[in-house]
Amino acid sequence: MRPVEPPRTVVVLAKEPVPGRVKTRLAPRVGPEGAADAAAAALADTLDAVAALPVHRVLVLDGAPGPWVPPGFDVLPQTGGGLDRRLAGAFDDVLRRHPGPVLLVGMDTPQLAPTLAAVDLHGHDAVLGMAEDGGFWAVGLRSGDRALLDGLFVGVPMSEPTTGAAQLARLRAHGLDVGLLPTLRDVDGPDDARAVAAQAPASRFARRWRELDAATATGAGSAS
Repeated sequence: MRPVEPPRTVVVLAKEPVPGRVKTRLAPRVGPEGAADAAAAALADTLDAVAALPVHRVLVLDGAPGPWVPPGFDVLPQTGGGLDRRLAGAFDDVLRRHPGPVLLVGMDTPQLAPTLAAVDLHGHDAVLGMAEDGGFWAVGLRSGDRALLDGLFVGVPMSEPTTGAAQLARLRAHGLDVGLLPTLRDVDGPDDARAVAAQAPASRFARRWRELDAATATGAGSAS
């Protein structure tokens, strides 16, 4: 039987779901409060998926934790700077505490549970999960050479259509064998939200998005 090497630690890099700070591309459809509700539901689905795994669980958070954080998660603050520096900082902080392999995911793919449970780093130095919009939804490192972290992430252009390809090139440029995870769709705009809700119809995100979208369609929402 083929050996399997799942991550020992899974990190969720997230923002506190505060209106006006999260899912701003949903706000024209459902308003800032609705966008924050959708973000909170997506984050809850993500945390639930991680909580179901036999791993160390870490939430690296921009903002303040609340009662919405499930038991069993270590909560660490995000470092400052752009996303590239926050990724490097999150891996550095986590690898100080836990050995690799470490997998980091965001809060924009609430449909990730089946894919997350199947992540396997065996035979790879790193893994990368591309997003349909050209970014990436997950990145993992098999070992914890913290001295290399800035080189792996800092300077990679983030939030661009070429971000995933650039991150993959950076990992390979440092001599890492990279395994590619399945491509997932991020929730950015309303079309993404509808598509992801259809992929995971029983998720908290899907239920909340259907409520928000339906209320807006009938004139009870806050769309402009």
